[in-house]
Amino acid sequence: MGLSRRFERLPLFEDRRVLGYATALGFSGIAWALRSVLDPDLPPGFPYVTFFPAVILASFLFGRGPGILAGIACGFLSWYFFLPPAFSLALDGNTALALLFYVAVVSVDIAIIHWMQRANRRAIDEREMSRELAIERGRLVDRTELLFSELQHRVSNNLQMIGAVLSLQMRDIDDLAARRTLSEAINKLQLIGRIQRQLYDTTGEQVSVDVLMAELAADLIAAGGKPGVVYTIDVTPGMRLPPESAIPLALIMAESIANAIEHGFADRDSGSIVISLKRRDDRVCLTIRDDGIGLPGDFDLDRTTSLGLKVARTLATQLGATYLIEGASPGTTVQLSFPAA
Repeated sequence: MGLSRRFERLPLFEDRRVLGYATALGFSGIAWALRSVLDPDLPPGFPYVTFFPAVILASFLFGRGPGILAGIACGFLSWYFFLPPAFSLALDGNTALALLFYVAVVSVDIAIIHWMQRANRRAIDEREMSRELAIERGRLVDRTELLFSELQHRVSNNLQMIGAVLSLQMRDIDDLAARRTLSEAINKLQLIGRIQRQLYDTTGEQVSVDVLMAELAADLIAAGGKPGVVYTIDVTPGMRLPPESAIPLALIMAESIANAIEHGFADRDSGSIVISLKRRDDRVCLTIRDDGIGLPGDFDLDRTTSLGLKVARTLATQLGATYLIEGASPGTTVQLSFPAA
């Protein structure tokens, strides 16, 4: 990794080009001096043996421009000192052929090194761009989560404010039936606010139905003031419903649990509630069963005066659902069935 990072800094001296060119000429001089020292020990026909490495090294370290300068300098040095006739720039057929060979090899070397460095530079730029995009994406996600959290907070505050206003109005009402109806409306507003908060996580993603129902049931039973009431939930893990189905479903479930606690367990502090949500073919079926005292003998869902049950019937109609409340042995069973799509 350390060696790779060093290669990424090539070519060197991009901000000090004069130094790069001067060093390339220095490499050419060193190559000439080394070739001169080796000349007595080398057989004829090796005029470029030290000059090729000098050109390659200059191109690799300092880029195309210094590499070309080193190639020109080394070409003239080898031509003048080591191509016959020595110490001359005479040009015959053999000398021209040797120089063409040198130019071809040096050009290919410089071109390959230049293309490699350009590819390396593009890779560095793309990696830097990816890093900046990742940082910006992280900032955007954080900002989105903050805005969504703020939106949820404001919705909750607005619902609480409406509930507070209704509570103030309720103080001036003497009619017991009207006060009870208004109290139920306030409770429904608070419930809607609770469902709204629980329907989405902090990132704005909708939670699965099993998580929503578990959290909602725990809150409702804890608020019911009957610590002996226990519940079980049988829901397919990870099941998701669109908000236009999930919210009415949660409201109807909440109404059923509240009725079980208030009426089914009116004469005791303990009981059991079983909640089941299953997808059967093209329908979603909710069943809530308690082991309370059951329904009164004259119960008629179509003629009920309960605000909560009226709201539940209206929500069921909006879902295109069948909604039944029946007596069980013991207790009460609530069934809701609506199209899955």
